[in-house]
Formats: sequence, C-alpha cells, structure tokens
Amino acid sequence: MSKARKLIPLFILFDILVLVAVIVVFNFDVVIRLNNAYKAGTLTEQKIRYEIAAYNLTNWTRVQPIAKKTSPTDGMTQVFVPEGEFMMGKPGTPDFDSPEHLVYVDAFWIDRVEVTNQMYAACVDAGACAPPFTEENPFYGKWVYRNLPVTFVNWYQATEYCAWAGRRLPTEAEWEKAARGTDQREYPWGEANATPRLANYAESLIGEPVSVYRYPSGASPYGALNMVGNVREWLADWFDKSYYLSSPSNNPMGPETGIERSMRSGAYDADANEIYTTSRYKHEPQSAGLSRGFRCAESEK
Repeated sequence: MSKARKLIPLFILFDILVLVAVIVVFNFDVVIRLNNAYKAGTLTEQKIRYEIAAYNLTNWTRVQPIAKKTSPTDGMTQVFVPEGEFMMGKPGTPDFDSPEHLVYVDAFWIDRVEVTNQMYAACVDAGACAPPFTEENPFYGKWVYRNLPVTFVNWYQATEYCAWAGRRLPTEAEWEKAARGTDQREYPWGEANATPRLANYAESLIGEPVSVYRYPSGASPYGALNMVGNVREWLADWFDKSYYLSSPSNNPMGPETGIERSMRSGAYDADANEIYTTSRYKHEPQSAGLSRGFRCAESEK
C-alpha cells in the first residue's frame, strides 16, 4: 500500500512534465524569441511578462461570435458580421482617417484570424499561389512558425490566396465594421487603452509577428482576433486620402483606380495611437514586407 502511495506522485509528476513539454513544443516560437533576446542581452523580466500576457484569457469569453463556420479549403474559422449601418472614420478635420460618416454594408463573413504560414503553404503546394518572398523571411516554411501570419506577400498574392480559398479580400468598410462594430469604439475590445495583454504593438516589446491565436482578450465585437497590431492587412480598395469626402454610403468599394492599395490594423511596431480601428495605411500593391499580411472575407449568400 505504501509503495502504491509513493507511485501516485510519480505519475502526477510525469503527467506534469508531459504537459509542460507539450506546451513548450507548441509554443516554441516564444522560446526561440526569448533565447534570441538573451543572446542579444535584451532579455528582461518585463519582456517575459509581456510574452505571457499575450495568452491572457481573463476576458476571452466576453465575445461570442453571432455565428461561425469553417472553410473546407483551408480550415479557416470565419465569423459572421451582420448587415447594417455603422459610423466609419474618426471625428475631426478631414485627413487620412476622417471625417466620420455613416456607412451601410451587407452581411458578410470575415476570417477570425490572419492567414497563417501553414494555410498559405497549402495554397502554394496546390499550385494556386506564388511562394512568399522568402530571402528575408525568417518564418515561412518552418513548422515552429506555422501559426504566424504569412508575411512578405504582396497584394496580388493575397488576392490569389483568397480566390483559391473561395473568398476575397475585405473592403475597407467591411474591415472597419468587423473591427469596431456599431458603437464607434476606438479599439476592437472597446475604449480601454491598448496594453500588451490586448495586442502586439510597439509597447509589447516583442518586435515581430506572433501566432494569430494570441491576444484572445483583444477580440473584436464579432470575435475576430488581432484586428489591430501584429501585421498590417491588405484590403481590396485602392487608397485615396480624400475618399471619405465623396464615398457612397452603401457598400463603398473604394476608388476605381489608384497607385496604392489600402491596408489596416497597424503592426507589431506601431504605437498605441496608430492602431485605432479607424487607422488607415497604404502601400504599393507589388510591395511586400515582414509587417504585411492579410485575412479574407466572404459575402453572405
């Protein structure tokens, strides 16, 4: 009987060790990043705390999607955004992000997370997508980084992927509604200031993209994750800084022509005042970089 009692703690210890090993293996990107910081002499207690904060589950149940479905092509979870009006843009003197104006959009689905390296690789393997620009890409094609957002893809590649998956890039209006809902919130989670528990941005001290499944407490009103920070996201629209002054109120699709394509979300290197739900970005469609990714949308049939 005494021997049996001694064996029970050993089984418990073994189970704990297995659990820890599984956690480490499936989050090995964090281990690598912290190790790199240690080698560079930049590892601090604060940096470790902010890495842990990305997993914060305190308020993860506050957002339950109205509806969700799974794409049969790439396994992406899509969340539903209902039709209706919302206030787009920010108040103030007309600039990139304003004036505020009322917009109606039809119902649609949007990807819950940014398209990952693993998802994009499936499109490449199927012969439907060109590989990312990999010369400067330290993350693509490595299992440990499979859940990071695919980067170093330009607008054309993002468009190709969404078409392969049976979807499309979202419009600026769709993206903003999915990010802020109908209550004119500054951030996807509400009016509370940005913190390293809610988004991957400059003050999070991470300095690179992280798994698309992190920051569950920063979810948008419809359940989409990382709608601000992490990586900027390509959109369908051409960019025009004055478009809000003449855009239609129903399902705006952006200017008919342009030089640069619209982007949203900010990125891991953006300040807190650059990751509002209304913050607009732009880039030449043929350009690609570490801070540029995308997610797809689908019209409600």
